[in-house]
Amino acid sequence: MKTFLGTGLLGSAFVKAMLERGDQVRVWNRTTAKAEKLASDGAEVCRDLGIAVAESDLIHICLKDDTSVDEVLAKADTALKEGCVIVDHTTTSVQGAKDRTRDWKTKGITYQHAPVLMGPTNALNATGNMLISGDQDVIKNLESELSKMTGTLLNLGDVVGKAAGMKLVGNQLLMAINGGVSDSLELVKSMGFSAKDVEDLYNAWDPGAVVKGSLHKILSDRFQTPSWELVMARKDARLMMEETEKAGNKLTVVPAVAKEMDKWIEKGHGQDDWTVFVSEHVPEK
Repeated sequence: MKTFLGTGLLGSAFVKAMLERGDQVRVWNRTTAKAEKLASDGAEVCRDLGIAVAESDLIHICLKDDTSVDEVLAKADTALKEGCVIVDHTTTSVQGAKDRTRDWKTKGITYQHAPVLMGPTNALNATGNMLISGDQDVIKNLESELSKMTGTLLNLGDVVGKAAGMKLVGNQLLMAINGGVSDSLELVKSMGFSAKDVEDLYNAWDPGAVVKGSLHKILSDRFQTPSWELVMARKDARLMMEETEKAGNKLTVVPAVAKEMDKWIEKGHGQDDWTVFVSEHVPEK
């Protein structure tokens, strides 16, 4: 018997996939009505948290944040089976993942953080990415179970909390990309074109490849061999903002990037590759 705590959109999808694979799953949610929806799929719905976790060797969690995870686990503490394994898919802080790994180990219970870069459809179809790091012996024992739940189980090594950090990095990029998409739609609207024009451009020109190429350029530190000079990129940013302002609209991301470009042009980097303004943010090796 497995237990799944937290049956929101992602948790429910994980549970349905487990049930379809023939697993027996107990489910619990702070709002019981959400868990009860899974009864028709074959889940054993528990109103009591203690009953939900009692005798379970493997407990999956998918909650909101550090606070909710800590609160739920504290309430379940006395009912947890000694030697059980807790796998937490919640997006949390790095320190929170470290603290829980350490603290639960002192109680004879394994806590393993395994956040995901996926949505409910991915969880249902076992696609997307699941991140994991920490004790490699623990990960080896969980690998078979967790691999069933994802398209890629990405082992980031033995540093506890690294999976939590890289999950935040992934979500940060998604937010930045959506900010860029927002600017694209605002700009095209301001110039009198359509959203379909943006879609056609994106389909013909792969922005994802550009992200990888830019990162490679930045990490290679070859700013003195420009493919696009910073002053030229800044000129284009000016044009984007002018076109949008003429229509009485406003961009979200580009103005902030333009300010960073101005700082680096003032430092004398106008003829360098335009990615040079990112260089100060690269972690030291």
